[in-house]
Amino acid sequence: MARLIEFDEEQAIQKAMEVFWKKGYAATSMRDLTDAMQINSSSLYNTIGDKHRLFVRCIKHYIKMRIDAVEQRYISFASPIQALESFIKDAADIITTEPNSCLCVKATFEIEGDDPEIQAIITSYDNFTHRFLKDLVEKAQSQHQIGQNENADTVADYLVSTFIGWYNSFILHQDRNKILNMADFIIRQLRR
Repeated sequence: MARLIEFDEEQAIQKAMEVFWKKGYAATSMRDLTDAMQINSSSLYNTIGDKHRLFVRCIKHYIKMRIDAVEQRYISFASPIQALESFIKDAADIITTEPNSCLCVKATFEIEGDDPEIQAIITSYDNFTHRFLKDLVEKAQSQHQIGQNENADTVADYLVSTFIGWYNSFILHQDRNKILNMADFIIRQLRR
């Protein structure tokens, strides 16, 4: 009788996510994944499935980590403008210090809309970020911390699009100050 290989599935997903995050979906081999996860391929197939199923799990895991971090970090701010400014600065910092860019941005550009399941998962994260930012903008507007002349939906859309642009800019230019200066510019514009 074949022996079952037991492993910590959560830890294995984390390790696989790091491989996908570094190499991208297409460049990651099953060997890369099983080596990182420290399991054999039959254990992977029997518990999680193929490479695509694992990628889906990794994207979901990444998004959950990001959402949990946002919900924990920004709950304690005294004012919505402070939370919004901190979110913008944090985005600039993450974009310019994480060695592998954003897994969702990377996956979006790699799949180019060809994988509806992955696209739907990433879209749900984008929608979370949009709602979170829109809520902060609306609260800041209602407390007269920022101008009320702009539509909160548009401001949230603009910020989400800007963050994606920053990822691209940083990949191309590797200029942290450029991104930090743009973050400061956006904060000044919001305060007008």
